[in-house]
Amino acid sequence: MSTNPEPKLEHYVATEPFEPLLRGRLATAVAECGFGQRHGIYGVTQGPRLETAAEIDRLERDGCAMVGMTAMPEAALARELGVDYAICALAVNYAAGRAPDGARIEAQIEQCFDAGMQRVAAVLLRLVASLDADTL
Repeated sequence: MSTNPEPKLEHYVATEPFEPLLRGRLATAVAECGFGQRHGIYGVTQGPRLETAAEIDRLERDGCAMVGMTAMPEAALARELGVDYAICALAVNYAAGRAPDGARIEAQIEQCFDAGMQRVAAVLLRLVASLDADTL
């Protein structure tokens, strides 16, 4: 006779993959830093690789405003573990098939990443400063 309790199977509802309070605080930090923010559907593809033009076409038809290779399965795993999770996404390149003629994707990624990470750092510093000791 086993004394271990039976594992409990739980499913989380993926309608809102990010924790609403943390997502709101992150949006507030972005606004307080004076950076523009967009709201929309974040489409995820399997990385680590850039998307194909066909994948971008499909995700656009599905209503995605931004595409990346992170956030899933991280958001799902965090929810299953009861960990608050949200993302601060940084656009660093045109999607496949969307770049202006002659644009080099490697140069674009490097330029946008370097400038964007300064903004991400400012947002995260603002977010951390706004948290109470109770919320950490």
